[in-house]
Amino acid sequence: MTDAVKSTRRYDSPRRRDQAAATRVDILRAAEELFAAQGYAGTTMAAIAAGAGVSLKTVYVAFETKAGVLRALWNARLRGDEGDAPIAERRPYLDVLEEPDPAGQLRLNARNSRAGKIRLGAVIEVIRSAAAVDGDIEELWARIGTEYLANQRAIVESLAEKGALRPGLDVDRAADILWAINHPTVWQLLAGERGWTPEQYEEWSAAAACRELLAPR
Repeated sequence: MTDAVKSTRRYDSPRRRDQAAATRVDILRAAEELFAAQGYAGTTMAAIAAGAGVSLKTVYVAFETKAGVLRALWNARLRGDEGDAPIAERRPYLDVLEEPDPAGQLRLNARNSRAGKIRLGAVIEVIRSAAAVDGDIEELWARIGTEYLANQRAIVESLAEKGALRPGLDVDRAADILWAINHPTVWQLLAGERGWTPEQYEEWSAAAACRELLAPR
């Protein structure tokens, strides 16, 4: 066996991959704390490295830019684990689409919204505010809104297929309404600024969605 082959096998070993994954977690945890405390603009890559206990080079190799760190942090907190499957392919979201009762669909969606917002925490506000000063984060914020609208629209289309939308309400308008009710900014206003509990947010968002979207029974 050549030295080159030995070197490649050592580099690709499961142990190295596990170590790299653990390092990424440490970097993202440090970045989350710093972004929340100092804001996006006030946080440096050097501070993130120091907070994670790694070299500055390690942070750059793993994420390339500060915007890359924030994008990775968003993806990790949004999905709730290290998997790569998009939200639309995950079981909690599929449960909403597969629920036969329209009101049950909207209640499940509100539950998922609450769980997601709890995971995201201050990251939502960091991204929103950073979008004004960083072009890469501006694109991320726009993509978040686009993807969230697409996910909410799929739920509305499921309701429409059941004939459950209230009279005069089309899919486009209903999707806008559901998107607005469950938008991260609304969570930030109610839970972050007005002090609503997660339970109060879930109860309100479910009731508002049922009231605004569903035909009377």
